Amino acid sequence: MLENHAKLMQFFSSTEEIVGRKKLQKMIYILKKCEIPFEERYQFHFYGPYSEELTLRVEEMCNLGFISETKEEKKNYYQYRYQLTDSGRNFLTHYEMDLPPLNVHIEEMNGRSSRFLELVSTMLFFEHLPKEEITEKVFTVKSAQNYTQEDIDEGWKFIEYLRSIH
Repeated sequence: MLENHAKLMQFFSSTEEIVGRKKLQKMIYILKKCEIPFEERYQFHFYGPYSEELTLRVEEMCNLGFISETKEEKKNYYQYRYQLTDSGRNFLTHYEMDLPPLNVHIEEMNGRSSRFLELVSTMLFFEHLPKEEITEKVFTVKSAQNYTQEDIDEGWKFIEYLRSIH
């Protein structure tokens, strides 16, 4: 029952913290598209791929005291920080995981902006289409983000790099 929770806690244990709900959503989606066995289902939403299941699991883990969520007030919005707690670390010692090491993937994604990860996750959401159509989709569904062809080229390089990490 808690296997999917444990996978997420393993994810959180691979980093100091994750800053932002949107970033968290995109990172898990991108890992899933890199063949990391996360089970959350995603649909396309205003900010790209979104999983209500992920939101609920994170909320449950916060309620159990396994993940801490810190809410910070910014100029005109709230930002959330997530960290694995000592209770979460303790829980993981009792759970065998079959996830590959995620440190490099997470470090690479954590070093990128939420805007960039939104682009990459959107590209991956439409990856069943030819590349030219993916570019058109991005320019259409993400027109407010003003992505450039250079952004998309960088996105493809980033995807290729993440998928090459073992």
